[in-house]
Amino acid sequence: MGTLHAIGLVLHPERDAKPAIDAVVEWARRRDVAVLGLPEEVDRLVCDAVAVPAHELVERADLLISLGGDGTMLRSMRLVAGHATPVLGANLGRLGFLAEVDVAELPAALSDIDAGNYSVEPRMALRSVVPDGPGLPDGKPVLAFNDIALVRIPGQASAAIATSVLGREFVRYAADAVLVATPTGSTAYSFSAGGPIVSPTVDAVLVVAASAHSTFDRALVLAADERPSLQVLPVSGQLAVEVDGRVEAYVGPGVRLDVTPVRAAALVVRFGRSTFYERARRKLRVTGSLEVE
Repeated sequence: MGTLHAIGLVLHPERDAKPAIDAVVEWARRRDVAVLGLPEEVDRLVCDAVAVPAHELVERADLLISLGGDGTMLRSMRLVAGHATPVLGANLGRLGFLAEVDVAELPAALSDIDAGNYSVEPRMALRSVVPDGPGLPDGKPVLAFNDIALVRIPGQASAAIATSVLGREFVRYAADAVLVATPTGSTAYSFSAGGPIVSPTVDAVLVVAASAHSTFDRALVLAADERPSLQVLPVSGQLAVEVDGRVEAYVGPGVRLDVTPVRAAALVVRFGRSTFYERARRKLRVTGSLEVE
């Protein structure tokens, strides 16, 4: 008897996941393992996955399989955040940082997991509370595995942000955006803004300004217990609050976001077939200088 009794599926909203679902269902059928999915996702396909609410999916599944790209993987991680359920990423399309296998490798990967032949990679998250109108006067809790960003709205003034660490102001940025990122997010928005690539095994938090107009334009690398805060200054324009790329709120001067890092908020399945640096090199097309070739 293996360790898997129920498998949960999370699907990309547009890419064709039918071959991957069929592979999982066929593997599970031979071992009497249940396959579960969210109603809004599996009901749009003709498949044998059982539709259950999100809370039941998280409670029953011994493994969550993300079928898509990094965006689907982030959504899967948010779904199981705080639970010990590991997440296996399966690529449907372009190479991502978080996915571990391709569709053709799914049956063998499931057999390895069922036999306990795998490891898990803890991933940090960021927790904050954003304004959410009169219905939630205390704000709306949000969780990010990549980043939380205050982003300039086109036509508005720059994002003018005072960045504090452990309650003490360190620097004021004027920029197109100021973001707090995890090591996972170091290869996303943070990277495009000039931030460093950080190993996902490092417990650290990045504060990065995108297109900074300030004299000081460097990124900050903080320890996981050094909580950053972003204060919107009086001269700032209206800003969008983006959480893993999704706009969750709009804020103006006077608003402060306190960000709390959460260690090991989700667990990602790894088989050791490739390293983070190999994936980063391929995805980011890292090359050296022509002068040293």
